Amino acid sequence: MGIHKGMDISRYQGTVDFEKVKKSGIEFVMIRAGYGWENRNVQTDPNFRRNYTGAVKAGLPCGAYHYSYAKTPHDAELEADFFLSIVKGCKFAYPVAFDLEDTSQANLGRKTLTEIAAAFCGKVERAGYYVCLYTNPDWLKNRLDRKQLNRFDLWLAHYAQKPGVDGIGMWQYSSTGRVNGVSGRVDLDIAYRDYPAIMASKGLNGFPRKGSSKT
Repeated sequence: MGIHKGMDISRYQGTVDFEKVKKSGIEFVMIRAGYGWENRNVQTDPNFRRNYTGAVKAGLPCGAYHYSYAKTPHDAELEADFFLSIVKGCKFAYPVAFDLEDTSQANLGRKTLTEIAAAFCGKVERAGYYVCLYTNPDWLKNRLDRKQLNRFDLWLAHYAQKPGVDGIGMWQYSSTGRVNGVSGRVDLDIAYRDYPAIMASKGLNGFPRKGSSKT
C-alpha cells in the first residue's frame, strides 16, 4: 500500500479552493473542528463547516481534529463532548484527532497528560469514531506513556527528513507548505494507512457497518 499526501487546515487558512487543492495532488484534508470547551460560540472553528462541505464536494476525504487545553481528565471529557457536538452528522474517511501539545499543559506530568489523552480519545472512540492522538516526539517520549495509549493511532508532528517514530498512522512533516488553492502556508501530512477502507469496513466515523441497511 502506498502513502497518501494530505494537509491540515483551520480558520487561519481562510477561504480554501478545494477543487484546486485536489488538482494539486492533495489526497486528504484534516480539518480543525474547535478548541477547548468553555465557550462553544467562540471556540468552534468558524470555518469548520465550510471547510468540511468544500472538501466533500471536491471529492477530498477528510478527518477532523480538536485542539486541547484540558488540564484534567474531566476537562478532556468536556472537550470530547464539545467536539462530538461540532462534528455531529459528518462522515470522516480519515481519523478524528486529539491535538495535545499546548504549552499550558506541558508541566502537568506524564500521568495526568496520559489520563487526559485517554479520557478524550476513549470517549470519542466509544461514540463510534476512529481516534488518533496528534503530538510530537518530545511529548511522546517525555510527557506521555505511549504504552497506555497504544490502541489509539498516532499522528506525529515532526519537521524532519523522516518521522523518527515507528508505528505511526500519519506524519505531519511541514508547517510551511504551499498548496495551490490555499493562500499562505499550510501544514503538510502523509498517511500510511488506507483509512477510507478502514472506516468503510468497520462502520466508523459516521459510515454504516457493512451489511447494515442504513445509508
